[in-house]
Amino acid sequence: MSVFTKREIKNTFLEMLEERPLNQITVKELTQQCGINRNSFYYHYQDIPALIEEIVTENADEIIREYSSIDSMQTGLNAVLSFVSAKRKAILHIYNSINRDIFERDLWKVCDYVVTQYLGPILAGSPLSELDREVVIKFYKCECFGFAMDWLNNGMEDSSQAQAEIDRFCEYQMRLFSLLLLQ
Repeated sequence: MSVFTKREIKNTFLEMLEERPLNQITVKELTQQCGINRNSFYYHYQDIPALIEEIVTENADEIIREYSSIDSMQTGLNAVLSFVSAKRKAILHIYNSINRDIFERDLWKVCDYVVTQYLGPILAGSPLSELDREVVIKFYKCECFGFAMDWLNNGMEDSSQAQAEIDRFCEYQMRLFSLLLLQ
């Protein structure tokens, strides 16, 4: 019963979040739509931000599992876009709320994962110093995070433009990377 209740709370919350902003959703309304009492909600979650955190973290972990190997920067950036666009309206409502930091933390986690998975093995055999490898990885994590944040800031309107920008970035990234490794 407990697993079912948690799943029902999450699904109902996401459905509500697809329809309206976070600040218009209350625990009372959520529990009424789930058909449970408030105590059941509070048994599982301290509050709505705790519910958001669990949902976002689960989605981040799912993307990481789904992309267990990253064979290109493009694959990595597509993984990040998958994380961001999984529930478009719900993500935008969280992103535009006071709970944005929860989402950003897990977005950074996904960016860290995809960049480290891709670049870690490549840079391991490079002539770069350890510090330079760390700087390169950090640079690409920031780029990855920046792409996702820019797309969110623009309301996730044009995914084809985001994809074109990713393709272009990856093309330049490969050129720059080749030059970097040749030094």
